[in-house]
Amino acid sequence: MHPADLVLTPTRLRFLGRGFPCSIGRGGIARQKREGDGATPVGVHRIIGLLYRPDRIAPPADWAVPIRPGGLWSDDPADPLYNKMVRAPHPHSHEALRRADRLYDLVLLTDWNWPFSVPGRGSAIFLHRWRKPGHPTEGCVALRPDHLRWIAGRITVGTRLIVR
Repeated sequence: MHPADLVLTPTRLRFLGRGFPCSIGRGGIARQKREGDGATPVGVHRIIGLLYRPDRIAPPADWAVPIRPGGLWSDDPADPLYNKMVRAPHPHSHEALRRADRLYDLVLLTDWNWPFSVPGRGSAIFLHRWRKPGHPTEGCVALRPDHLRWIAGRITVGTRLIVR
């Protein structure tokens, strides 16, 4: 383990010597992840991207990618672009990245089931803003907005999310 790794427990995320309260998937932490189970998968997941809403926040890092209108994430195992960022219109099931609420104003992307996605193994695991403390996600890791921003400004190439 490296000091710059994000280490997840069911209620806290440790990073750079600090602990942050967090929420995880409604299905808990699971060794066998599948699409729709609401679980946060056990494993070592690289942070591969940083997305942000440029109409709501400033870029948290120079390598952050803006979420533009029409930005979607495919969550349909039958889609050839399953577990990839796509653009509207998109004929398969997907999740909007540009949401009316603020959950995805800032998103850290992990390499869960990426770049070579196995259909049904589960789509993206993000780190994003929580709805409220303790409110479960669909498998992602959710944090208080100021904590997420603090973390996003300090991750580096090679930062990993470690889920035990």
